[in-house]
Amino acid sequence: MVRYTIAFANQKGGVGKTTSCINTAAAVAAKGYRVLLVDCDPQGNTTSGLGISKKEVKYTTYEGLLGEASPRDCVIPTAVENLFLVPSNIQLAGAEFDLIDMEKREARMRRFLNDLGEDYDFAMIDCPPSLSMLTVNALSAADGVIIPMQCEYYALEGLTQLMLTIRKVKQLYNPGLTVLGILITMYNGRLNLSVQVLEEIKKYYADKLFPEPIPRSVKLTEAPSYGMPAVQYDKYNKGTQAYIRAAEEILKRTGMAAGRV
Repeated sequence: MVRYTIAFANQKGGVGKTTSCINTAAAVAAKGYRVLLVDCDPQGNTTSGLGISKKEVKYTTYEGLLGEASPRDCVIPTAVENLFLVPSNIQLAGAEFDLIDMEKREARMRRFLNDLGEDYDFAMIDCPPSLSMLTVNALSAADGVIIPMQCEYYALEGLTQLMLTIRKVKQLYNPGLTVLGILITMYNGRLNLSVQVLEEIKKYYADKLFPEPIPRSVKLTEAPSYGMPAVQYDKYNKGTQAYIRAAEEILKRTGMAAGRV
């Protein structure tokens, strides 16, 4: 079973969602927690970002959701201690159609995680950049949602829509779902627009914001090309350090900061 499940969701692409999911997961794992990363995006960037070939994996999130493989068989170890992965590839794009006629199709991810044979402290789900059935599955399975977003005008519009979707999933499928936090990514405090948008977000969601934005960093964008999280690639980079502090905030907000039970 999984003690706490987090969905990283934002229907807008290019907001640092996968980067945030990988690096907070790796930072939490580095503290001794067992973390399961679930790549729920057909692009499979979480999979390749951890140095795993999307073409060579035997079982993926697709087989797991459709019940074509046991959950345990879908999990593979990564090069990061305590970090495990359910990989993904383009085949997952077909799940949208394959789930249509399934009973309780929105609960397939929850069932998958509940049926895992091993215990994990966290499951962290990287959602696709859309409000699709895959995202609904992730939200239906999650205890909390983390919303990575950039300080751009269109991001504010997308945030409103995502909050409505979260509220609807909460009403229909998952009453315990909460917004764990909004994580500002690729932040540049020297840009007036970034500062203005951040102030606007604070007006409405001050209690949800993570205390520290993730700054723009070349090292954060380089790390996936080497198939490793930034905490391995360059632990002392300012972006990496910001993700480590974000991971500490996640432990605090989930009540898991005291350590493993």
